[in-house]
Amino acid sequence: MFMAGVARPRFDENGMELFYGKISTFSFVVKEPAKWNSKNRTAGTIETNPIQLVTKDITRAFLIEKVLPAIRAKWPDSDSNNPIFLQQDNARPHIGNNDLEFIEEARQDGFDIRLCFQPSNSPDLNVLDLGFFRAIQSLQYQKAPKNVDELVEAVERSFDEMKAKQLNYVFLTLQSCMIEVMKDSGGNNYKVPHLNKNGLEREEKLPLQLHCDIDFVNKDLALLQQ
Repeated sequence: MFMAGVARPRFDENGMELFYGKISTFSFVVKEPAKWNSKNRTAGTIETNPIQLVTKDITRAFLIEKVLPAIRAKWPDSDSNNPIFLQQDNARPHIGNNDLEFIEEARQDGFDIRLCFQPSNSPDLNVLDLGFFRAIQSLQYQKAPKNVDELVEAVERSFDEMKAKQLNYVFLTLQSCMIEVMKDSGGNNYKVPHLNKNGLEREEKLPLQLHCDIDFVNKDLALLQQ
């Protein structure tokens, strides 16, 4: 199991990369001595094993000790005064948005980092599931790892090899899914749109953000107020 953090990449007006958007990826593993002899190693040899049960305490520790420092180290200085929303899916081991220990740590060094959950039953609104993990998985399969150490190395290398342009494409797809959800009045009866992002970029027409018709916005706001 892995935890990954990404944000929308930033580019200047000439398309030069200012912030590549990749925070980091973290593996839920533990180093421990082998309990039995095998043909590959003797008992007592330190080996890498997956954490079998990830709890809220483990998730909190990863967020505070790994994710928050990585965000502070890599976040653009020009944007560090604005709130940063750290979206989680609805898996049981994830901590609540109002976790006091996390909130205290998330306000260190002048940052304002907040937890939020993605809407339930909406996998297309999770930028990692929408495209990033799929791309990582494809690259990982090419490495053909044979054990946990090789798997971790393959995932980390695949994460490093992911280009900012690809990540930016995923965030545009996320925007398109948000619009489709609004068209469906909050439902998920739609197909993920194909935007021909490569073609648009070649023609220098790739948008920074997608347009949503104001009628859909007003319709959904009215639904929320019912």
